[in-house]
Amino acid sequence: MATTTDGATAAPPPAQPDPYALRAEDARPAPESFRGRLRQLGPGLVLSAAVVGSGELITTTSLGAKAGFALLWLVIISTAVKVWVQMELARWTILNGRPALDGFRDVGPRIGRLSWINWLWIGMDFAKMFQRGGIIGGTAAACSILLPIQGAALSTSSLTIWAVIVTGAAILILQTGKYPVIERVEVVGITLKTIITLGLALALPFTAFGYGTEQLASGLSFQIPAGTVGIALAMFGITGVGADEMTTYTYWCLEKGYARWTGPDDGTEQRARRAEGWLKVMRLDVGVSWLVCTVCTLSFYVIGASVLHPQGLVPEGNDMITTLSHIYTDTLGPWAEYLFLAGAIAVLFSVTVASSASVPRLWTNTLGLLGVIDWHDMRIRTRTIRILTCCLPPVWMGIFLWVQSPVLMVQIGGIGGGIFLLAVVVAVWRLRYTGVPPRFRGSPWLTAALVLSSVATFFLGVYGVLDALELTPDS
Repeated sequence: MATTTDGATAAPPPAQPDPYALRAEDARPAPESFRGRLRQLGPGLVLSAAVVGSGELITTTSLGAKAGFALLWLVIISTAVKVWVQMELARWTILNGRPALDGFRDVGPRIGRLSWINWLWIGMDFAKMFQRGGIIGGTAAACSILLPIQGAALSTSSLTIWAVIVTGAAILILQTGKYPVIERVEVVGITLKTIITLGLALALPFTAFGYGTEQLASGLSFQIPAGTVGIALAMFGITGVGADEMTTYTYWCLEKGYARWTGPDDGTEQRARRAEGWLKVMRLDVGVSWLVCTVCTLSFYVIGASVLHPQGLVPEGNDMITTLSHIYTDTLGPWAEYLFLAGAIAVLFSVTVASSASVPRLWTNTLGLLGVIDWHDMRIRTRTIRILTCCLPPVWMGIFLWVQSPVLMVQIGGIGGGIFLLAVVVAVWRLRYTGVPPRFRGSPWLTAALVLSSVATFFLGVYGVLDALELTPDS
């Protein structure tokens, strides 16, 4: 124990508060001004860094390259329709101080110690491993083209070495496992991604690959061209806030402190007002995240439709990065390939970091629900998260080295996420009426938005799944 200058024994420094525990002494009122609420944003930006990456750079750009402007409407729906479900799930988390997977277990029937939704999440996450491997592969391909190692740019040896480097770098960045570190890294990443992507999309009308209002209007005709249903389903499952991101968002809300600052539910009016204040902060956080995701997603789609589609270029296999580089080289000149590669590395690597930070938390919570570890013991929980942070990314890397098709791998993950999204909608409505008091269920307008969001999500999800199984007439 430390001593003071006069020889007295100093008190030990206060232990780091457990973000997953609600204690009365940690409660504090939410900021009342708009500027004050802006200072408390963070979880949504971390989420945006994870969302704006694989879906946008790979799948959305590929969809634009394949379908042209025809599916622009689906991009808009995909980013907007899920926000209200995300907000409702986060509301339940802040009021109850419990993460999403813990809440899903309350939505029966149960199979063993877990709910059917928990088991569905486990299955979905195995599908998502392909997607995360594809992201690592895309990053490695960009690095290999920029700086080949032991042979040609996309040779097996060069890709393997860079995949190992990318995976190791992500693990090293997350050694502490602390939320503030993750937030700082991802906020910088999402800011750069938004500026670069939006800037290029706005500059296209001044190049040979310009677009006009007529092309944009044609993309709002609510049609799905033949041969694009599969990739459209993957895009709907990936772009915007997917089911796994909605689930992850509740963990970031807890680690930021929204629930801890709200405090335990003691039935007092003071606590209710604190809750209303922090729910307002959360809604602003979700709104900013949605705006960033929408701007970036539309930009990537328009870039693919305007530059790649007229040339018949569709990103496929390990040539994905080379094909996507045409976005820059065909508009700015050959020198711009280096600019693209640097941007692609930044975009994809930030997604790898975000996944490497979030997925171990969800698996640690799942192990706790299964009784393998004590989730409520902060020391055990932190240690397990660190172990999984070191173990899971190499598994994703291994899957990439086995399959070596980033686009296909991302699409597999997108289909898995689309199926799980249906279950999340069911869970949200169940938790809304079992864990959210009427006072906090929002205005009739917010309820109507949640209804429309749920119906649209369910309809598109079911349609996509049936078509993927070749059960629809136009499959």
